[in-house]
Amino acid sequence: MGYRGPTAPDGAPWNDVDVSTIADAVPRQDPITRAGNKNPYTVNGKTYHLLPTAKGYREAGMASWYGTKFHGNHTANGETYSMYGMTAAHKTLPIPAYAEVRNLANNRSVIVRINDRGPFHGDRIIDLSYAAAKKLGYAGQGTARVEVTAIDPHNFQKNSVQAPRIPAITEPFPAAAASQNSQRNSEISGFLQIGAYSSYQSAAQHRLQVSGLTTYPVVIEQAVHPVENTSLFKVIVGPIADVIKLQQLRDDLQQKGRSEIFVVYNSARPAL
Repeated sequence: MGYRGPTAPDGAPWNDVDVSTIADAVPRQDPITRAGNKNPYTVNGKTYHLLPTAKGYREAGMASWYGTKFHGNHTANGETYSMYGMTAAHKTLPIPAYAEVRNLANNRSVIVRINDRGPFHGDRIIDLSYAAAKKLGYAGQGTARVEVTAIDPHNFQKNSVQAPRIPAITEPFPAAAASQNSQRNSEISGFLQIGAYSSYQSAAQHRLQVSGLTTYPVVIEQAVHPVENTSLFKVIVGPIADVIKLQQLRDDLQQKGRSEIFVVYNSARPAL
C-alpha cells in the first residue's frame, strides 16, 4: 500500500460487520523503524517532513477511511493492512504511533495504531481503517470532522471500568517453553484463543475478521460456560507447532488491536 492516492474506487465489505466486537488498539512502546519513516518524502509533487516525535500532537480536521481496495496489501511500514483492524494512515506522525480519534459530531472515540502514510487527498488529516470509521459512526458518509490526539504509551492507562471478562478454559502454557531449543518447540502444538461469545454469529464474524490477518487456520470451538452452564463459542487460531511463532503471532495480533488473547496448550480441538 505505502503512499496512497485517490485512484481506483474503494469500499466497505459486502457483509455487515459488528464492530462492537473489535477492540481498540492497545498503546505499547514500539520501536521506530526505518520502514515507513523516510524523511522527507514526496507524493504527487508535494514534499512531507515527519514530526520528530508524536508527543504533544493534537489536530482537528477531516478524516476519511479505506477498505476493500487495500485489504491484504502492505502498509507503509510493511505490515499487512486489514480493514477490520484498528489502524490508521497519517502523513507526518512517526510510524508506528498511537492516537485517540474523536468524532466531533457525536463525541465517539477510538484508539488506533498508525502504521501507514496518507491520506493524500484534499485537506484530510487522517485515514482510518473501515472498522475504526464505522465505530466512529461515519463509514456511511465517507468523511467526518475529528480531533486526533497522539498517545504516549508510557503514560497510557486503560479505563478502570472494563467489560466483564468470560473466564478462559485454558491450560497455562509451560513457563519454560519459550527457553527450550527448536526441537522442543516443534513438538509443542499450541493455539491462540482470541475471543469467546455466547452467539455463534458473533464468533463467526470475529473468525472472518481474523482470517484476513493470518495464514494459520481460524476455527470456532463450542464449549460450555464454566459459570452459567450455557453454550460458549470460542475463536481459535492454530494449531501452531512452534512456541516462538505462537508468541510472535500473539504479539502481532495484539498490535492490531486484538487484546483479549489467551495461549492454549492443547492437542486436539473440534472445529465448527
